[in-house]
Amino acid sequence: MSAPLHVMAAVIRSPAGRVLIARRPEDKDQGGLWEFPGGKREPGETRTAALARELREELGIEVRQARPLIQVRHAYPNKTVLLDVWQVTAFDGEAQGLEGQPVRWVWPDELPDYRFPAANYPIISAARLPERYLITPDEPNPELLLERVEQALAAGITLIQLRAPQLSEAEYRCLAQRVLTRCLHPERLMFKGPLAWADEFPSVGWHLTARQLHQLPVGARPLAAHRWLAASCHSAAELDKALALGVDFVTLSPIQPTQTHPEAQPLGWEKAQQLIADFPRPVYLLGGMKTEDVPRAFEIGAQGVAGIRGILTMLFNGENL
Repeated sequence: MSAPLHVMAAVIRSPAGRVLIARRPEDKDQGGLWEFPGGKREPGETRTAALARELREELGIEVRQARPLIQVRHAYPNKTVLLDVWQVTAFDGEAQGLEGQPVRWVWPDELPDYRFPAANYPIISAARLPERYLITPDEPNPELLLERVEQALAAGITLIQLRAPQLSEAEYRCLAQRVLTRCLHPERLMFKGPLAWADEFPSVGWHLTARQLHQLPVGARPLAAHRWLAASCHSAAELDKALALGVDFVTLSPIQPTQTHPEAQPLGWEKAQQLIADFPRPVYLLGGMKTEDVPRAFEIGAQGVAGIRGILTMLFNGENL
């Protein structure tokens, strides 16, 4: 089997947070569809050099700050491509379609409204998701949990999993309803529990446990396409099952030893990188993550970090979230 076509692509963000997309010429393969700017990496080129060259040639901009975002391997009928996607957050110049292609700045949540080639859809998820995923701590007091969620929302956290294993089912569902009344953007919330509850909370996402992954039959995605679907994974087999169920993103854990699960064998950074490389969806690293681990998470291809203690510590220390 021939090597995949290595394509560098960019999620370019404006200072306001919009993302740049370009429309493919009608006379090219998949013409008329929108895409993230970029192009083929030439033999001998470094990834950063290829990215900079493509954006200079296509858009007339000079990259000043970029980092890895996600890699997606996709097999089309006539070829296999490896999309090596980087997030560009600083550049010089004004982006314009130098090859005659229309370009447009759109808000991340508007991206699903545009038609993209099939390989681009995991990139859309990565472009819409934040770098940090807060998981609420074990706390038997619903009032304190509600307070933590309110503090996180006020501090700018944009993705929160309401995890409350010490509450009864009735207490959890009551708390979930109260959290919804406090959140102006319910799509930023991820709830947990039996999928039978999902219809009670149609505006939020759902996070599957590893046990649910093993129990659910492979087939149709168990949640509507417009809602975030995530899963907790700890192995290659669980990642495969999550992909088969059509998840949008996952948590991978534990990366490091943790106080909450001291008996769990950590995956370590090297194993985590291997697992991420073969998984075409955004991955949050979970387990023992600290502020200083975030750049390393980006370098191995993760979306960012998920956590309980670590992110709460960042929150209460007033660090940039």
